[in-house]
Amino acid sequence: MHLSPLDLAVLALYLTGITAFGVYFRRGQRNIRDYFLGGRTAPWWALSLSIVATETSTLTIIGTPALAYAGNITFLQLVMGYVVGRIILAVIFIPRFLRGEYYTAYQLIEKRFGARAKSAAALTFLVTRALAEGVRIAAVALVVHLAFGIGEQTSVVVILLLTLFYTWEGGMKAVIWTDVIQTVIYLGGSAAAFFLLLHRIPGGWGQIASTAAAAGGKLTMWDFRFSFTEAAHTYTFWSGVIGGTFLTMASHGTDQTIVQRLLAAASKRQAQAAILGSAVVVFIQFALFLVLGVMLYVFNGAPAIVAGQSYDSVFPTFIVTQMPTGLRGLVLAAIFAVAMSNASGSLNSLAASSVVDFKRLSGAEVEPNAADSAKLLSVSRWMTLVWGAVLLALGLRTWGRLLEAGLSIASITFGGLLGLFLLSFYNRRANAFGAVTGMAVGLAAMVYVSHYTPLVWTWYVLAGTLVTLAAGSLASMLHPAAGGSS
Repeated sequence: MHLSPLDLAVLALYLTGITAFGVYFRRGQRNIRDYFLGGRTAPWWALSLSIVATETSTLTIIGTPALAYAGNITFLQLVMGYVVGRIILAVIFIPRFLRGEYYTAYQLIEKRFGARAKSAAALTFLVTRALAEGVRIAAVALVVHLAFGIGEQTSVVVILLLTLFYTWEGGMKAVIWTDVIQTVIYLGGSAAAFFLLLHRIPGGWGQIASTAAAAGGKLTMWDFRFSFTEAAHTYTFWSGVIGGTFLTMASHGTDQTIVQRLLAAASKRQAQAAILGSAVVVFIQFALFLVLGVMLYVFNGAPAIVAGQSYDSVFPTFIVTQMPTGLRGLVLAAIFAVAMSNASGSLNSLAASSVVDFKRLSGAEVEPNAADSAKLLSVSRWMTLVWGAVLLALGLRTWGRLLEAGLSIASITFGGLLGLFLLSFYNRRANAFGAVTGMAVGLAAMVYVSHYTPLVWTWYVLAGTLVTLAAGSLASMLHPAAGGSS
């Protein structure tokens, strides 16, 4: 056990308080509109922070500094793509999502291509989100293991059970408002680590900058070399801005976990403000995490870096061994906050897609004021519990280098989803047969690419999108009798 009684008290207070706060939002829930969309009452700034909290995970907090520790801050070029992608989403996707009373992103696909295409898209989301969340949960297990010295499996169980409890009770409203608190905590904790490192390193920022330069330019942000296949050039301006744009269009425009926040907005303008506001916050936080990695490298004496080795434990080790009592508990609470935020959002969105997109399994109509709304609300809660068990099992796996493992998993399938949505938006001749065929071909192509080609993962979404669009358009032309657009 590495933590003092004060650290443990801070952690216990946080875990107890955030769980009770989440449960509070059970009040007033009458139907799935309340449970999955929070009654569409959250303000844009709360949704904005919730979006950032949802896309930020424990593996982001420990994996991003590890990237800069082992390399440099060129990853920030990918984050520039995150910003561009959000602007496109605000203009193209959000107006379509807010035209009707949708609970999931895939109901938009159903309106255009029918139930089969919707089910294919929803199933892809369910598998992708579950696997990616498994990696995220494994990341917090590493932190808890270093902090408490207990087994990683025990860590996974404790965090997930607490999160499952308040998500089961409070639904989306609990998810959004706990996200707000958790975002403030983890950004505050990371900022505290920044100032502590700045104080602890003799010579301050001047020493950090000179040591980073001598180590091969660890503060280098720009890389204008172009390569599809060289791992050393994974994070370049071109792969970052282009690849990051497509990754964000897919993750924030087709992944139910993020889209559900946009659907919870009171209006189109509120949703647009939320997605654009999140761009500012996400850029600042990634810059902070990357600079922390460089500072940790200098603090640890500029050690020799072993190619291919994981440095995910560097930041958690600093927290546990170097931070003062009390502050150490606060920063660990921040990391727990991110883990619980991710898990709660994923649980609610997985349950939403399962219930709404596969409504025949629930035996009830998906209408907010239907006579069987109480039954559907009960089914939704139980589906949250089912997905909790699935995430628990996946969180016990070993995933290797955590940040890139999580991003790679999502990138393999996101191209197929994004291609499907763009096909529905811009190809009037596309039909249901072409949509399902295009998505299947796109997914199969990216599984092959990820296993048998040297293409770096930052290009996966673009490649999958192009394959899906081409295959879907061709299949629609060859089988026009399969049905046109609605």
